Parts: sequence; C-alpha cells; structure tokens
Amino acid sequence: MGIKKKFSNPLHDEKYERLLRELKKKHKLEDAVVTGELHINGIHTAIGVMDTRFMMASMGYVVGEKITILFERASQKKLPVLLFCCSGGARMQEGIVSLMQMEKTAASVKRHSEQGLLYISILTNPTMGGVSASFAMIADIVLAEEGAMIGFAGPRVIEQNTGVKLPEDFQTAKFQLSHGFVDDIVERKDMKERLGRLLSLHKKGVRLKNLEKSWQGLLHSKKLQDVSPWQKVKIARSKDRPTSMDYIDRIFEEFEELHGDRTMGDDPAIIGGIASLNGYPVTVIGQQKGKKSLEEAKYRNWGMASPNGYRKALRLMKQAEKFKRPIVCFVDTIGAACGKEAEEQGQGVVIAQLLKDMSTLEVPILSIIISEGGSGGALALSVGNEVWMLENAVYSILTPEGYASILWNTNERADEAAELMKLTAADLFELGVVEKIFEEPMNLSTGNMEDICHLLKEEILIFIKKYEKKSKNIIVHQRYKRFRKF
Repeated sequence: MGIKKKFSNPLHDEKYERLLRELKKKHKLEDAVVTGELHINGIHTAIGVMDTRFMMASMGYVVGEKITILFERASQKKLPVLLFCCSGGARMQEGIVSLMQMEKTAASVKRHSEQGLLYISILTNPTMGGVSASFAMIADIVLAEEGAMIGFAGPRVIEQNTGVKLPEDFQTAKFQLSHGFVDDIVERKDMKERLGRLLSLHKKGVRLKNLEKSWQGLLHSKKLQDVSPWQKVKIARSKDRPTSMDYIDRIFEEFEELHGDRTMGDDPAIIGGIASLNGYPVTVIGQQKGKKSLEEAKYRNWGMASPNGYRKALRLMKQAEKFKRPIVCFVDTIGAACGKEAEEQGQGVVIAQLLKDMSTLEVPILSIIISEGGSGGALALSVGNEVWMLENAVYSILTPEGYASILWNTNERADEAAELMKLTAADLFELGVVEKIFEEPMNLSTGNMEDICHLLKEEILIFIKKYEKKSKNIIVHQRYKRFRKF
C-alpha cells in the first residue's frame, strides 16, 4: 500500500527487527492489520481487520499508516468503512512514533466523517490502549463482541497504581455498554446480518416510495371527545396506553436501537436509533416508560430521563444531521429526572445544550406527544419543525398536582389546576403550540392502535416528503420562526 519502511523500526532495535521478520514469515502478514474492499448486501465497503497474532495487534507506524490510508481511500471513493479492532495498545518498540499514530488515525477518521460517510467499528477481544483512545472509539456506530475486553489502561496497571481491587466485569463489553461507550453488543454469528442492515440504512440516494392517500383522521378543536382536562391527564397516564416503543414497532419496518451518550451512561428512559419508513432511513428517539411490571418501570425511571438520556438523544440527533436523516421524536414523560444525581450531573445544563443545538439542526424534526408531555423534560424532545398531539395527550409546564401545590398549597385541587392550565390538545391547537391532533379510539391500547399507527405513518411520510424539498437553511429558519412567535 505504498508504506514507507524507514519508520517501521524508528528506535533501530535489532531484536525488534528480527521479530518483525519472523512474524511476517510465520503468519504471512505485513503487520497487525489487513485492509481492503468488499460488498455486503451489495454495498461497496472499505474494511480493515486487526490481527492479535502479530504482536497483539499493537499499533506502530505500519498499522497507523495502513488505517490512515484505508480512510483516505474510502474518502476518495466515497465508501463506508468497517473496522474490526483489537489491540494490546501502542507498540512500545517504536516509542514516540507509535504514539503519533493515535492523532494521525483520528484525523483521517475526522476527514472521512466530514464527507458524510459512515464508519462502524467492531471491538473484539481485546481492544486496549492507544487503539481504544483513537480510531476504535470514534466511529458513528461502535459495536462490541460479547466478552470483549475494552479499555485504555489495563486492569493490572490500574490495580497496581490505585491499590483498588476491580470488579470482575470491569472493562467488559457489558461494562462499556452500561457506561454509554458502545452502541450494542453483537455475537459474531450475527455480525454479518447486523452490519448489512446498518449499511443498508445508510445507503446513499434512497428516496421515498410513492405515498398512499392520507387518511381522514386529523382533528381540529371542535371535534374532540367530550373529556375533561383532568380526565385526559388520567388517560395519558394510563398503564394500558401504548409507549414510544409500541409506536416504533408498528410504524417503522426496521429499528436498529443504538445506546449510550459516549460520556458516562446509557439511560433506558430514552430509546433511539435508526429506523426505516417505506424504505427511507429516519432517526427515531422516544421517551420510554416501563409498563409491564414495577421492575421495568423502575428500570425506565417512569420515562423521566437523566442527563445521560438527553446527551444520548443529542448524539443521535447530530448523527442524523450528518447523514441528512429526518428526526421523529415520541414524547411521553412526566418530566426530566428529578434528584440529587441528576443535579450533580448537570440536568439543567444538558437540557439547555440540547435545546440550543436542536434549534440549528439542519434536518427536519417532527415531535409527536403521544401521552404526557411534562415541563422541560418534554420540551427537550419537542423542538420540532412541527409538533403533533394525540387526542387525549396533554402537554404542560408542570403537572396539575405541582401547579395546585404551588398555587394553593395542596395537590388535592389538581382537577381545578388542569382546567386552568390549558394542557389539552384542543387548547394547544388554539394556542398554536401544536399543528395537528390525531383521533384516538376509546381506551387506546396496544390492542386497538392499528388505525392510529397507520394514520401516523402516512402523515409522517407526508411530513418527510414536504421537508425533503426544502433547503437546510429554510428548515432551520422555519423552526426558529415557529418558536419565535410565542
């Protein structure tokens, strides 16, 4: 691949030179990575595979150069990159030259990314040191194999330096997933199929298929069910009412869930990933309540997202912007997580950053309030070019109980508060806060949601088609004007 040889042994270590010759002959490898091109699902793709047989796949000049060339050629040919990573870390025998490979490879990944091209890294066992702190962890999508050890410093080094005994699952793939650093764990037998789906969802030039005629299920303020505001709050909170995942499963043909905020955690109260709608790729994000059991409700924190969840949402939104995918948000929360830990992690700062960045995203955003939209926690997923509501959903500055408690020093007047707060779909349509209201069947549940899902799908397709024709500047300006009027 045209790699210069003069830096392959920069410290002029004769033992190292002999070892390199022996390993090349034994394994028929030039070094610890093989690169090339292939087709998966008919999609032309650049690929790199690291090999631990060659000095534990440590990264010296040759490895760094081959990976850099891989991304440079992929950039020239407009190809996505798959990179199977494994490594013991930097190649100590090459000294500071090995360290330089971290920045060189990271810079080549950045240039590839700036062209709107996809990079998926697959972390195999082990992926440690300078490789984990450079190209392996900065992919658009980071997958890990079950059982892989992943980290920067090795556990033995950490224990020696800190004197602390580490837990058994430390730096495992599951550890990385729970701490928000990888998107998912995939077994090797499932890897080809998973990569094929992800590549297909990023295929260039996909356009919407022909639209069906829109159903007549849109409502205006004069045609709503005769239900009091407080009753609507109760309906919105019903344990039988469908969740975000219920809508995602029924509206979209595919959904590849992605995890993690890449900072410190993965919040189950926020789900998100890439979906296919009539073959068209869309980023989907939703607040998810756990309704199957008390344990699931606690796991999802009743749909109240932490800073981790909002950082994850923003990461996925920025990814959508890079790949020019429209964003669909499903809103269903009593509010953002409220507690000591959320405050220590900067809940207000994170939501503020999300609101700021959503305001300038250059792709269309659609927010659908499916049940309860509470306070800034709901607004954080409602900075849309359009905001829609289901007929019996509610959207308000805080809960009626909180409103009554502050105003009258008791939450027993929550029903009166609900009347005053103008939180129903009809109220919000009149105020211009929402653009569309969707008719619901009586006692909406997963058992009778087929028609409303069909209607939502058709209207989402119309929304995407409408904004597909608009420039990114118009999309951003229209969203600004929408909120500027209030």
